[in-house]
Amino acid sequence: MRLVQFTKRAEPGGEPRLGIWREDGRIAAVTGVPSMKAWIERCAESGDRAAQGLALAESAQEIIEFEEVRLEAPLPDPAKMIFVGLNYYDHAAESNMAVPKVPVLFPKYANSIVGPEDDVIIPAEVTQCDYEVELAVIIGKKAKRVSPEEAMDYVFGYTVINDVSARDIQLPEGQWTRGKAIDTFAPMGPCVVTKDAIAEPGALDLSLALNGLTMQNANTRDLIFDIPYLISFLSRTMTLAPGDIISTGTPPGVGLGHKPPVWLKDGDVTEAYVQGIGSLRNRYVQEPDPSNPQP
Repeated sequence: MRLVQFTKRAEPGGEPRLGIWREDGRIAAVTGVPSMKAWIERCAESGDRAAQGLALAESAQEIIEFEEVRLEAPLPDPAKMIFVGLNYYDHAAESNMAVPKVPVLFPKYANSIVGPEDDVIIPAEVTQCDYEVELAVIIGKKAKRVSPEEAMDYVFGYTVINDVSARDIQLPEGQWTRGKAIDTFAPMGPCVVTKDAIAEPGALDLSLALNGLTMQNANTRDLIFDIPYLISFLSRTMTLAPGDIISTGTPPGVGLGHKPPVWLKDGDVTEAYVQGIGSLRNRYVQEPDPSNPQP
């Protein structure tokens, strides 16, 4: 099942609603569930996701043409959003960093989340803005000290995230959070695909195109630390809650790895794609330099 949060284009500024993205392309509006996170939490409480999914589909009586909706970030309010760095061998090499022996972790927060139709705002001080397509895993129930063998039982579904990064802040400062957790720097979408709809998340193609030119093209089978390992590793010391997000890392081909580097600039458009989920398209807007006001 593909789940979205959406607003109607005819009602700008309206509160996002939960919907089912049907096979015919139309959106079935769900009643009685206020948000994606509320739905994930309800499924966690019941334990029977199949029955819950059927009930959700049966509650969707209003069918809306796709052209009439605006897709919003499908999960804008996770309690935790944990990103994994250097999780593809070739990406570690292009970054001139050693292959990690344990997962490299950093956080992003809700301020970074935008949807598939939103702009990414490049701060005035940033001149080395980079893209990173990633498969993101959404936790479906409370996970504490789970084994790799049971870890997939705790997955609700998957989405696409673009881990936009300010390299000129991230790398010189020696820690990653300020250069990563920037406002609008975690575009997400276009939907959440439930776990049952993706048979093998460890073998998904993913890619990113910049202004129509493919820059990244890989498969999740190349992950250094796979999804079960990451869930188990994190849950050893922190409780993962329904709706938490683990973004599994980016493959090679980022702007930093090109010679010369390719940095995002005003007007650029990226399309981040993960097989079985879809494409996440965003435009970039350079924030004006406040010290150099334009006439």
